[in-house]
Amino acid sequence: MAVKQETLQPASELQAVRPDGMSKSGAKRVGDLFTHLILAAGSIVMVGPFAWMLSSSFKTQYEIYKFPPTLIPESIQWINYLVVFEQTALGRYVGNSMFVSLSVTLGVLLTSSLAGYSFARLNFPGRDKIFLMYLGTMMIPGAILLIPSFVLMRTFNWIDTYYALIVPGVVSAWGTFLMRQFMMAIPRELEDAAYIDGATRLRIYWTVILPVSKPVIATLAIFTFMGVWNELLWPVIILRSPEKFTLPMGLAKFQSRFPNRTPWHLIMAASTLSVLPILFLFMAGQKYYVQGIVTTGLKG
Repeated sequence: MAVKQETLQPASELQAVRPDGMSKSGAKRVGDLFTHLILAAGSIVMVGPFAWMLSSSFKTQYEIYKFPPTLIPESIQWINYLVVFEQTALGRYVGNSMFVSLSVTLGVLLTSSLAGYSFARLNFPGRDKIFLMYLGTMMIPGAILLIPSFVLMRTFNWIDTYYALIVPGVVSAWGTFLMRQFMMAIPRELEDAAYIDGATRLRIYWTVILPVSKPVIATLAIFTFMGVWNELLWPVIILRSPEKFTLPMGLAKFQSRFPNRTPWHLIMAASTLSVLPILFLFMAGQKYYVQGIVTTGLKG
């Protein structure tokens, strides 16, 4: 009688099978596919408005209201951008917004990095309590501070000046929090080596801490610049002279010139131009921005 021999496979070659008959590798592929579908849908939701804005900026007024809508223009209308430059002081608005945004961003980076370094590296009485109190200011709604801030600007005689747009924004509790969280994760050995070489606190901050803090600096710079660039409410309250208007104010003024029917093709062209600086800034600091988002907050 012949005996049938069976060869047993090593355990490493066997695939674990789920009760429903699907292997672990198959389940992983399905999970990855589901994740990518969700990300693709989210990307469409996020990119869709920008794509429509860019498309509308090259259309005629009639084509924008046409139904069904089309994403690709029938004929590219470059004249929309020329009309925007001719009918608005767009160059001045962009220059004002650029000056204010860069000034506030540089101020926030300086104050937040110094405060973050102090709260993360220096030991002084009440350090953590002061930090929590400072962080608690983030819970105060900005609308509550509008009237006190306006009264303060009037007291300083800063109404209708760039000082009123720049000075109140150079201190950021959120920026200090980001800087502190990142700097707490920096190894102490770097500072110790600098101390041995005779470096002072200020030199350590400038030559040791800041160079390794590029990711969080880029993250904070992008968020701060975007916030100031898109700010509309505070400039409307504080500014009076048209030559000092920022870009959002300029766009609002341009739209108000057409009370009966808004020329959306021109508004979209102006909006596209207003987005370009933010896009270039993000592309320039994308590597550091992503790294900063990942690493900030590893240590509390």
